[in-house]
Amino acid sequence: MKIMKKLLFISLTTLLFISCSNDDDVQPESIPEAFEKGILITNEGPFNNGSGTITYISEDYSTVAQNIYRTVNGKELGNIVQSMGFQDDNAYIVVSNSQKIVIANRYSFKSVDSINTGLQNPRYFIGADGNKGYVTDWGDPNDNNDDYVAVFDLRTNTISASVSVPFGPEKMVAYSNKIYVAHQGGFGQNNLISVISGNSVESSITVGDVPNSMVVAGNSLFVLCGGNPSYTGNETAGSLVKIDLSSGQVSNTYSFGATEHPSNLTMDGTNLFYSLDGKVYKLNSSAIALPGTDIISGFFYVLQAKDGLLYATDADDYASKGSLKIFDLSTNQQIQDFQTGIVPGGIYFNE
Repeated sequence: MKIMKKLLFISLTTLLFISCSNDDDVQPESIPEAFEKGILITNEGPFNNGSGTITYISEDYSTVAQNIYRTVNGKELGNIVQSMGFQDDNAYIVVSNSQKIVIANRYSFKSVDSINTGLQNPRYFIGADGNKGYVTDWGDPNDNNDDYVAVFDLRTNTISASVSVPFGPEKMVAYSNKIYVAHQGGFGQNNLISVISGNSVESSITVGDVPNSMVVAGNSLFVLCGGNPSYTGNETAGSLVKIDLSSGQVSNTYSFGATEHPSNLTMDGTNLFYSLDGKVYKLNSSAIALPGTDIISGFFYVLQAKDGLLYATDADDYASKGSLKIFDLSTNQQIQDFQTGIVPGGIYFNE
């Protein structure tokens, strides 16, 4: 995506960045007054140059707006838009290479604040309560001993504590006042889940190699582990690990084939979904017996299941515009296809 050399000062009520256009092409349509009740896509953008963006798709699919943060505020987010999280009325947009978190109202996307001190390589944000948030940070990605989880005071938008953790902290889930952090391993490989309570690590749980995604189902945490890739010279099989959240102990581990490396675990109802070798698989969380049943074909970058639908992003060649495809899980058929920005790496629902 090209970067405009001059700022675009445009009205919320007169301009729309539609899905079939370039992010820099302004179309004289009506942009929504608020970006609620819809889908938000974080687009990483070109690596090491240019800016990431956010795409909005309305709940009824009638409106698709590209680069909404720049549209509203007249400035870019930065490089790379890694992820986004919500707390109350705010969206916390993690911009990793720019070493900052941009805070915007989640419904208007008007800029609120930014956090650009105390961060080195931020990855993911999660809100813990009305006053506290957590952000995983690799520190120096070439140093396995300086990784941490930053604790934010959301009243002042400042770092209130830094929790030292094993290398490669990535995605998080919250459960019963605790934060579960998956240590995928950064530029290497790891096999841990850190359990954070307050401002300290309460315990750690050993899982399979390279835990890449997690979901909470009842009193269980399912962790999908990709396994060490072949290029490491120490290839290991992927696995699905079930953790009893009452005891903090692994209750079951289900292994994939020796060269199978699954990713993108998501859940809808009692069914789990994940990606493996160009297919999406489905399996029931109450009676897991691998392998699952493949239901959809496609190499997808991110998956999210919700209300009988599967949302899947396609990063294409990682340099051109990507897309969001929506599948009806009752038929496993594609029902929608929308253009996004470059490298659509996150799917979020604004409700």
